This record gives sequence, C-alpha cells and structure tokens, in this order.
Amino acid sequence: MNTSGEKNSGAITDNNSKSMSVLKAAWIIAVVTIISKLIGFIRDIIIANYYGATLVSDAYYYAYQIPSLSLILLGGVGGPFHSATVAVFSKLIPNLQEKPEEAVNKLYSTFMTATTIFFLVLSVIMFVFPRQIMGLIISSGSADMINLAAEHLKIMTPLLIIGGIVGIYYGILIIYKQFMLPNLSPIIMSAAIIGVVMAVPNDNKGYALAWATTIGAILQLIIQYPNVRKLGFKWRPNFEFTNNPNFKEIMELLFPAVLSSTVGQIHIYVDMFFTSSISEGAWTAIGYANRVFQFPVGILVTAFLVPLFPIFSRLVAEKDLDGIKTYFNKGVGVLFFAAIPIIIGILTVGMDAVRLIFERGVFDANATFMVTEALWFLSVSILPYVFRDSITRVYYSFNDSKTPFIVAFSSIVLKYLLNVIFISKMHMGIGGITLSTSLVTLFNACVLGSLIYKKVRMDYKGLFTNLLKMSIAGVISLILCFGLAYGFDKFIHMPKALFEIIKITSVGILCLVSYTGLNLIFKMEYAYELAQRFMRKINAGK
Repeated sequence: MNTSGEKNSGAITDNNSKSMSVLKAAWIIAVVTIISKLIGFIRDIIIANYYGATLVSDAYYYAYQIPSLSLILLGGVGGPFHSATVAVFSKLIPNLQEKPEEAVNKLYSTFMTATTIFFLVLSVIMFVFPRQIMGLIISSGSADMINLAAEHLKIMTPLLIIGGIVGIYYGILIIYKQFMLPNLSPIIMSAAIIGVVMAVPNDNKGYALAWATTIGAILQLIIQYPNVRKLGFKWRPNFEFTNNPNFKEIMELLFPAVLSSTVGQIHIYVDMFFTSSISEGAWTAIGYANRVFQFPVGILVTAFLVPLFPIFSRLVAEKDLDGIKTYFNKGVGVLFFAAIPIIIGILTVGMDAVRLIFERGVFDANATFMVTEALWFLSVSILPYVFRDSITRVYYSFNDSKTPFIVAFSSIVLKYLLNVIFISKMHMGIGGITLSTSLVTLFNACVLGSLIYKKVRMDYKGLFTNLLKMSIAGVISLILCFGLAYGFDKFIHMPKALFEIIKITSVGILCLVSYTGLNLIFKMEYAYELAQRFMRKINAGK
C-alpha cells in the first residue's frame, strides 16, 4: 500500500519527467525552426533582390494571402487542424508504441475526406472568380495590380486543399513526438522558391514565383505522407460524417477555431484594403517586416507551445488545474524573458538588420525605410502576442475554441476603426497599419486573459510582477544599447556590410549581458537558469 509521501514523490518525479521532456522537445523544435527560418530568410532575400518592393511583389503577396489562410494559418503548426487533431486523437491513442485501432483510423479517414471536400469546393470558387476576389479585397489598387494579383491567385489555388491535409499530418506526427519533420517541411517550399526564382531571373510578371510556391506546397505534402502511413494511418474515403461522436468533437473544436483564424485573416484583408491606397511596395514592406518579426518570435512561440499543448490537454483530462497554472506561468515567463531583448534589438538596430538582410538588387534604401517603419510599430505587440498565443492553447485544451473566436471577431471593428484613425485621419502610412495590429493584439490578449478565469484561476500576480522587473531591466538595457548604437553611427566609419555586422553584434552582446545581469540583480529565476546553463557549458569545455 502506497503512503502519501510515496504518492507525492511519484508525482514530483512525473512532473520533473514531463518538464525535462518539454525542455528537450523545445530545444529540438527551436533548432529545427531556426534552420527553417534561416532558409526562409534566404528565400526572402532572394525574392527581395529580384522583385524589390514593387507592383509585382505586391501582386504576389496580395494573392498569396488568400491560399496562405489554409496552408499557414489553418494547416500550419499550431493552426486549427493541427490543434484539433492533437486535442482529440491524443486522447484516443494511449499507447504510442502500437498501431492505431480501427476506430481511430476510421476517424482519420472521415476527417481527411471532409477536409478534402471542403477545400476542393473553395478551390473551384477561387479558380473561377480570381478577378472578382482580388478586386473586392484591394479595391483601391490599380487595374494592373488587381489583374496581376488575380493571375497569381489562380496559379496558387492548390494551396487551399494542401493546407488542411498538411495540418492533419502535422497533428498526427506531433502526437507521436515526431517534432522534427513538421517543422522542417516548410524548408521544401522555401527551397522550391529559391530554385525557381534563380532559374528564371527575368520573371517580369512574377508567375514563376507563384508556380514555385505551388510546387513547394505539393512537395511539403508529399514529404509528410510516408511517415504518417508508416505510423499506421491509412486514408480510405469515408463519408460517415454524422455517426461518429469523435468526429463531431473534432468539428465542435475545429469549426470555431477555423472561424477564429479566418477572422484573423479578415484583419489582414482590412489591412490590404487600406495599404493598397498608400504606395507601391507598401504591402511587400509590411510582409517583410512581419517576416523579420516572426523570425525570433515564431521560434520562441513554436519551440515552447508545440510541446506544451499536448501536456495542457492531458492535464485538463486529469483535471489538474494546478498543473496547468504551473506550466502556463513557467512557459509564458520564459517567453516574456526572451521577448524583451528582441524588442530592444528591433528598436536599436532594426534598420541596420533590415539593410543588411534585404538592401541589394531591386530592393533600395526607400524599401529599407518602409520595412523598418513597419517593424518598429510591430515590435509593440511582442509581449501581448506571446501571451495571447499561450492562453489560446489553454482554451483549446479545454476544447473551447469558441471564446478565442468571439474575441477575435469582436476585434474586427476595432481593427477597422484604428486603421481609419491612423491611415485616413492621421496619415501615418505603413506605421499606422502595424500599430493598429499591435493594439488589436493587446486587446485580444487582455480579454482572453480575463475570460480564462471561468475555467481556471491563473496566478497572474507572480507572472506580471516578474514582467515588471524584467521590463525595468529592459528599459535600462535599451538606454545603454541606444547609446552604443549612436556612438557607432557618429564615430565609426567602415564598409557598409562590415559596419552593420559589427554594430548589430556589439549592440546584441551589450543587450544580452546588461539585460541578463540586471535580471540577476533582481533575482529573476530565468536569468539564474540561463547563467547556470552557460556556466555548465563553460565547465564542460574545460
């Protein structure tokens, strides 16, 4: 018979095991995501070199926003299809060492069949009416812009079907702890784009770019399939949509989550509408700013939330609310700690980074300034962004995707009004678009953080007390970094590329050292863990 002490000891061991598993998975995902992001950056550099921030690049990125709803938002890692698959299938597969039962395979086939039919219908509509769709979204754009974007949209139609299927594949693989392949597969699309763009350098209409995107998406699907089949999942068309309670559960979770993501895309369409009236290349500049933003932030969010989400789901199933609070505070605290230096870097050497990465070929100094302006205002959203994405995973763990949807839906009007104020009234240009995005992100984070109390009473006091200390350290570090950056601009003269590299590196080192040192003074546990890890590496090298 077990004593209470033995039970507690077992619980502690189990929690430590889970914690180590999450950290190990987070490091694996972080490394893989960094590789994927780096290759994505190379892709963007090459696209910028050949197309710059011009009408052609705008047409491509305007058109891409529609099928990307499926490929990235709905079907990507962390998207509704991935999340719904993890939330439902993880409860039906208790033993990951065995092949899935027949009932699980039947559910898989039903889900795949419904997904394919739904997106096939949307694809036909998109292929038949591309001019009307683009004319509605970018009505302020020129006729040449709308016509070119419509042609790009037709070429990228297959992305709609591929996105949903890939999302299901991602979910299955992550349940079986195969984190690497889902995070590596976007490299395939980047590689296809790089190869085609460099092979067809005189692409005056951007059609090669659109075809490369479609080819890359198809390859992304093909590379996932063998592993999913090897796990024992076989797709046989199944149209029993009403007789499977587990499929009903997927739909109850998926439908509002898809609507919620679609609402997020409506925010983008609102931005597209206003941006088309600003200047040529504006939408391309916002896209590049978002890519620079997503490089570090996306790595952080993906690395920590992908392995945490299945744990949240299991803790909810076990009704372990204290465990949810513990893991949430730990995860968000680490994200906050890592996010503040990113903000400092963007504000102090953001323009230098954009210039170093993109300014070559057709991409000129004016394009650099447009991207940097958008990036500065976007940096305001980093802290609420990581909080919003984290708290949303908790809602999904409770099989509640309705609340995030309602909150996102309610912010559409706010997004439109802010764009009217910043663009139409205050004439802030590109900066107004990204500032409104940051404020809407803050609104969503605050509302979701408040409403979660209906399910679990989060310990925000400790979390935000730590955030206050980290912010004070961040402000002091920001002042020091501004001083160093100013000194470089005023007193250092050398070849441009070398100057940018040395300046960014120097400011980055000062930021990390000063920020970590100040947090050590404030006795922040995250800083101590970082320092201990660093010292272990030093001692191991001796």
